[in-house]
Amino acid sequence: MISHIDVSSVLRRTVCDLYSNLVTRPTGAAVRIGIERHLDEIGDKALAILDFSHVGLLDYSCADEIVAKLLMQYVSVDDPRREVYFVFSGMSESHMEAIDSVLDRYGLALVTQLADGAAQLIGKVDGEQRRAWETIAQLGGARPADVATATGMLPEHAERTLETLWRRRLVIRQESGYVPLRSGVRTGGVRGDATRGTSGAIGVVAS
Repeated sequence: MISHIDVSSVLRRTVCDLYSNLVTRPTGAAVRIGIERHLDEIGDKALAILDFSHVGLLDYSCADEIVAKLLMQYVSVDDPRREVYFVFSGMSESHMEAIDSVLDRYGLALVTQLADGAAQLIGKVDGEQRRAWETIAQLGGARPADVATATGMLPEHAERTLETLWRRRLVIRQESGYVPLRSGVRTGGVRGDATRGTSGAIGVVAS
């Protein structure tokens, strides 16, 4: 399942209908809890598109509460809540300043979708992880042997690197290999396309 989550709509519904800015830690915590409740309803395997395009200001405390604390429940942990992947879209340069700071603090990384539809990997990743991720993004999906050939890594090292990217929820793992995160992805249990619901708050397309 793919779910489009308009972060500004979650803000208005959980805090105040007049708000468009994500500032103060209690505001960030309320929005994150609203997102978590929605994610708890959409199945064990899903891709969430978090859309910040209608958010005004985003301060560090809200970036910490929403981005960092949300990711830490699902990535690189022994018992994640579920297999949920995230793509962040609609983020401005000012949003990125706060988000970069929290990613650096916690050693996290995420995938953001740019205005032209291209995906970008930001945050804490080493050079080999970035090369493997860029190979997957360029090929649209690959097996460890394909990544090893494209990057010059040893096959077993390429496999470990891709497994790490998967545990960090930066690529999707399926039987045929690994595929990049993007809206409209079709892969074993995560498929479909993202769309805004008629209410403009949270739209879900299930398949």
